[in-house]
Amino acid sequence: MHRLTAILLALSLTQGGLSAADNQSPYVEYTERPIKALSAEEIDGLRAGRGMGFALAAELNGYPGPLHALEVADAIHLSESQRERTQTLYREMLDESRNLGERIVVLEAELDSAFATRTLTDERLRELTARIAELNGRVRYTHLRHHLEMTALLNPHQIELYNQVRGYGTRDGHARDHHHGDH
Repeated sequence: MHRLTAILLALSLTQGGLSAADNQSPYVEYTERPIKALSAEEIDGLRAGRGMGFALAAELNGYPGPLHALEVADAIHLSESQRERTQTLYREMLDESRNLGERIVVLEAELDSAFATRTLTDERLRELTARIAELNGRVRYTHLRHHLEMTALLNPHQIELYNQVRGYGTRDGHARDHHHGDH
């Protein structure tokens, strides 16, 4: 039975069943990237300190982020002192994320270069990937921590307004009820 399957497979392949295009990697267009593992948008995002989904666990569970709180400041009735503190939180988050992001880009370029020049050893591979993973974790922590700090700055009504303005309602169209203690 296995022999018959092999013969049928061989016939289908020789009869044009699979073309070279069927075997082409979905990564072919990545071969021209300066850093193969990062798109231009990812490099720009890391260097600019953008969120890039690092804080989705917080954002989508009712923990506002500083940037978006500033964007909707009037709608959520931020006081002047809250605006000032939010701007400070945002600048801190951005500065930390930019510094970490730049380090990630440098290490990814180093990893890519080591593969391209065929000079990578197992020890160096272990070191680079561990450092990149640690930095990615620190970027994510930075963004998530600032969502926590932002949430502590707001009162429950402001958080509810934030969720409404951002479109994060429950199935019945009402904003989630998040109680984060007295603010």
